[in-house]
Amino acid sequence: MALLAHRGVHVHVLTFTRGQAGSCGDPPLCTPEELPVVRESELRCACAALRLEPPRLLDYADSRLADADPEQITAQIMTIVNEIHPQVLLSFGPDGLSGHSNHIAVGQCAAQAYARAVEIAALYTIAVPRTLAKQLEMRQVRPVPDERISLQVDISATWEAKQAAMACHATQRAATPLMNAPDERQRLFFGREYFVCAACRKPELDFMPKILKEYCL
Repeated sequence: MALLAHRGVHVHVLTFTRGQAGSCGDPPLCTPEELPVVRESELRCACAALRLEPPRLLDYADSRLADADPEQITAQIMTIVNEIHPQVLLSFGPDGLSGHSNHIAVGQCAAQAYARAVEIAALYTIAVPRTLAKQLEMRQVRPVPDERISLQVDISATWEAKQAAMACHATQRAATPLMNAPDERQRLFFGREYFVCAACRKPELDFMPKILKEYCL
């Protein structure tokens, strides 16, 4: 996202909860009652570090998104789509990357929105290739077969921005072991990003690989 933003692309972030069911940090950095405000502040900090547009937040109950009306969620995505007219959507795949129910629900509704918004060129989902997950002994992610990876991006050019963005999420650091790992191990995982092209209806307009060409591996 930072690479796109640095190239002049307007990158918008939409999130459906305020993380109120998440961790307050270890040791706690706030009370559970304060957490939604803190998490919003962390998200805004991260988006600013990556030079993205200010994030849009909705107020669904955290960890209960799977119980919400999927048609309502899709309609809210479509409201944003009709406002900003994105060329590409980026979301979670069917497994939510980690099996998180919120991520699965959002990914399903993003796919529905893509199906309805015929002007969107492509839908990408974030992924971790199986060989990398095995190398790092990652058990908290749902890796995909390496051959399903459509796009690998070297983000070295924006490494400092990514580190700054991750540092914004202070309440999540203790729950993310790789953020406290040695630099070499961090670069192995965070230094490249992997995506599956879940759908592409307009290959000639699918500009993501083109605009990121010099960073693609």
